[in-house]
Amino acid sequence: MIPVISIVGKSGAGKTALLEKLIRELKGRGYRVATVKHDAHSFDIDHPGKDTWRHAQAGSDHVVIASPARLARIQRIERELTLPEIAATINDVDLILTEGYKRGPAPKIEVSRAETGNELLCTRQELVALATDQHFDMDVPQFGLEDAKGLVDLIVLQFLTKGR
Repeated sequence: MIPVISIVGKSGAGKTALLEKLIRELKGRGYRVATVKHDAHSFDIDHPGKDTWRHAQAGSDHVVIASPARLARIQRIERELTLPEIAATINDVDLILTEGYKRGPAPKIEVSRAETGNELLCTRQELVALATDQHFDMDVPQFGLEDAKGLVDLIVLQFLTKGR
C-alpha cells in the first residue's frame, strides 16, 4: 500500500510552500510522488467554451483529455470520496502527499507559523512532525519551515525504507 501523509495547518501557515519543497526534495532523491489537494468548496478546472467543458455541459459523467505528456480526468461524483478511496485510485508512485484532509485518517505534518497563532489543529497521536517557526512543548519532531531536507529524511525513514 502506498503511504499517505497529509500536510495540514491554518490558512496562511505555508502548507503549499512546504509541499512544493517536499516534492522537489523527494523528486531529487528519485521518488515518485502524487499529491491530492482537498478543497472544502466546489472547484472548476475546465474553461467555458472549451471542448471538454462542452462535453461536461452535454452531460458526460467522465471527461478525459489526453496528450502525449498529460492526462486529466474530470468525473461527476454522487458524494465526496474519502481520502482512502482517492488514494486507492493512485498507483505507480512511492508516496502520496495531501494538502488538507486535516480530519482525514492519514498521519500528518502540521505547518504552524507564529503569525497565524500558536494553537495546533492536530493531536500528538495524529502527528508525524511539525514544520514551524516556534517551539511547542510536545514530544514530536519539530523542523523549521524551510527544512524540507530534514522532513524528507524523516519521511524516508518512517515511510519509504520498508521494501526498498
